[in-house]
Amino acid sequence: MSIKSIVAKILAKNIYNKTQQWAKNPVATQEKVFSELIQNARQTHFGKDHNFSAITTIADFQKQVPVRDYEELKPYIDRMVKGEEDVLWKGKPIYLAKTSGTTSGAKYIPLTKESMPFHIEAARNAILHYIHETGNAKFVDGKMIFLQGSPILEEKNGIKLGRLSGIVAHYVPKYLQRNRMPSWETNCIEDWETKVNAIVEETYDENMMVISGIPSWVQMYFEKLKEKGQKPVGEIFKNFNLFIYGGVNYEPYRAKFEDLIGRRVDSIELFPASEGFFAYQDTQKEKGMLLLLNSGIFYEFIKSEDFFKDSPKRYTIGEVELGVNYVLIISTNAGLWSYNIGDTVQFTSLAPYRVIVSGRIKHYISAFGEHVIGKEVEAALQEAMAATAIRINEFTVAPQITPEEGLPYHEWFIEFEQEPEKLSEFELKIDQAMRKQNVYYDDLISGNVLRTVVVTPVVKNAFHDYMKSEGKLGGQNKLPRLSNDRKIADKLTKK
Repeated sequence: MSIKSIVAKILAKNIYNKTQQWAKNPVATQEKVFSELIQNARQTHFGKDHNFSAITTIADFQKQVPVRDYEELKPYIDRMVKGEEDVLWKGKPIYLAKTSGTTSGAKYIPLTKESMPFHIEAARNAILHYIHETGNAKFVDGKMIFLQGSPILEEKNGIKLGRLSGIVAHYVPKYLQRNRMPSWETNCIEDWETKVNAIVEETYDENMMVISGIPSWVQMYFEKLKEKGQKPVGEIFKNFNLFIYGGVNYEPYRAKFEDLIGRRVDSIELFPASEGFFAYQDTQKEKGMLLLLNSGIFYEFIKSEDFFKDSPKRYTIGEVELGVNYVLIISTNAGLWSYNIGDTVQFTSLAPYRVIVSGRIKHYISAFGEHVIGKEVEAALQEAMAATAIRINEFTVAPQITPEEGLPYHEWFIEFEQEPEKLSEFELKIDQAMRKQNVYYDDLISGNVLRTVVVTPVVKNAFHDYMKSEGKLGGQNKLPRLSNDRKIADKLTKK
């Protein structure tokens, strides 16, 4: 056993013990975080506008600070981008993480000297929890790859700008620099396809032991590796045994990955975003990710079914229930206040608090009142795949409200690894699974308001080409699983 792996095990035990201290005192931990956030932001413009000096309780805060999304917080963020100090948080942010997806184009999410360390520590601690539980630390001596955005940063009014994954690349500790791939030069390639090809060439003959990235983009890397070597990835990288991922649910990809790799490997799920690093998988034995309650983030939760009502109830950590779909609301030491990041979560455990990401509050289908969410379509597809041994590459779902004939339906656009011989049987299995997942959908089928699922196979690389046409190929971009309209559907079926 190497010195590096021995040190990793010692550090892993230390971090595990520290985590247990706050995880066993969740309410007190969150109350402390809340108090520190309010105290530190009292003299900011936002704090003065919302009378932070008079806030002594969480109830006070909820009365004075409404839930906002990016567009509603944008006037404050625009002032920060222009270089103004003490706007949302004391001083200036050290970075602005650039993301996309709003009606006004690019989003700029602040990262401060207080918030940035938590992004780095959370990713490290996820790996250390894995080491502590499994005893496996051999991989610290091998090569690791993190598929991410370019680390080249711009500067605007004294603040550095870039993609979060590119910013994080500047914080790789020295003891990992020799192990980490790809090279700096390759990581700086902007065009995603060119970058992946370069990564394949650079890593093919290396002892890759850990691979990390969003599953859909890692899949592209694996497919190119297999094409080059004409053998499974697990034979090319004989010591590859740990896949670290985030951004989307891995389960719809798992069977495909096992085919590409040639065997099953351990995995660690992360829940990072530009707005904060919220959770990571702390054990291989339980479902869900440990919600990070001691990382400069105060959490509130609104039931998804109530979210669009006037003044919905905002729950704190001690009030949440298992299995309920909640919209995640955050206040952070980067200056985001009662901020709706758009993700929905469900708790799988309350001791400690673990969550799964169930979808996006804007990514759902409720054209007929069914309110189908991402977790439900992913679970239904997973069940159908398990029953048929069908493999898929990618999928999305949209409503068909005005079919040329017959009842409306949910249309599933699927890129198959190999199209089923009897598509109608596969459609029926998805539909049966969906009816178990969502009672409202079941009622609509039973009541002859909707017909059963229709699957539309799409050609190979159709989703790749769609994302490329939208300027969202690679990096942290993810294909929406659900749409409440036909915008994506129409582009996929456009002749």
